[in-house]
Amino acid sequence: MASFSSFKSEAPDPRASVGQLLARAYSLPCSAAAQAFSQLVQPVSRFQLALDALLPLLDAAEPVQRILVAFILYSMYAPHPMNINPFKSVLYSTYVREREAAIAVASTGGVSPTEQFVWVLWKILKGDGNDIAPYTPSSLARSPLPAKLRASNLQLDSTLYNSLVDDYDNRIASPRKMNASDGAGCTGDATRSDEATVTKAHDLVDEQLARAMNLVLLARDRVLTLAEQKFMVPLLPHIAATSMLTSLDIPSIVVLNPTIAHPLLVALLLPAADPATPSSADAALPFLDALTMLPPALPTFDVVGRLLRGGSGPREEQAVAALVREQVLGRFVHSCVSWIEHAEAEERAGLVSDDRAAKGVRDLCRFYASLIALGLVDPSSEIESAEMMHFSLQHARYEESNALYRVLAMSRM
Repeated sequence: MASFSSFKSEAPDPRASVGQLLARAYSLPCSAAAQAFSQLVQPVSRFQLALDALLPLLDAAEPVQRILVAFILYSMYAPHPMNINPFKSVLYSTYVREREAAIAVASTGGVSPTEQFVWVLWKILKGDGNDIAPYTPSSLARSPLPAKLRASNLQLDSTLYNSLVDDYDNRIASPRKMNASDGAGCTGDATRSDEATVTKAHDLVDEQLARAMNLVLLARDRVLTLAEQKFMVPLLPHIAATSMLTSLDIPSIVVLNPTIAHPLLVALLLPAADPATPSSADAALPFLDALTMLPPALPTFDVVGRLLRGGSGPREEQAVAALVREQVLGRFVHSCVSWIEHAEAEERAGLVSDDRAAKGVRDLCRFYASLIALGLVDPSSEIESAEMMHFSLQHARYEESNALYRVLAMSRM
């Protein structure tokens, strides 16, 4: 049996090496062949090479090679849900076409040689591609299928394989509509060429989304570069719509990447702030709760402050700002006070020796003073400011607390 390591050493050119892999890896488990592909091609080159070298084989090759190609396309983004795989649209269109052809053959009493290929595509599109990873493409192509796994019995919900981003879809589909209206005299070859161009553009869009998804996951663990932030900010509303993030992801993203945390939270909270989407409001509630539990740190105050100041921005940000002021601000301030009191108790007990409590006091008082200056908090309202007045008096030994207490006290006169 060939070892996938041999493909790496025989040809330094990735395209030549991939060609050898596709010609000789049928006796390797699908997972080993996919691993060989990932070792042969640098991450930044994989998508383009897949477009140039793999996609043409998905339609033109023998079933065994088509199975191998389909699994490699799946495995390139296997850590993520199938619905963000940039090749899902071409895999689905191939599945539909081959399934219809196999059903047509079966209706005449025959068995299509692509029945196994259709089943493999069905497994991959369902997100169960790992089930076939231990098997070789050769065994998958030769293994007979039971009647219940024949093409006529394999169903998929087409709505699950639409693009994640409707406006991108419309942008891609508009040339197709224009060509259809103007192309009464176009040949079949020209139409197929247009469709191939549209599919490729569609896949490029999904590739951007997949990359942005990966960056969002990385944002929980490290500070993103400026280039990474600039790339993903326009895609954050679409990422928020995928429901891949949970409220547990928010604290680390806020602390490490406050610049992207703000637009991301606007997108996540908008369903709860928009009366037009009441059915989606419940999904946003955990993110509101996550905001109230953030620690009193500068990145936290930056993000919450920007959310509150959205009242002068676009309509969506205004709606989110009103929601945050109504449902988050009071609970957030109370949580910060509780966090500082707990830190002070640990400091008195000798459990910590840093200045986290003192820093929290100063930052919280500066934050609250800025809200007063911006008119986001009414200092004369006992309901709104009673807790902070008591807190600032209790910590009046700090300059920031003393200044805040004077502002609050003067407003009551």
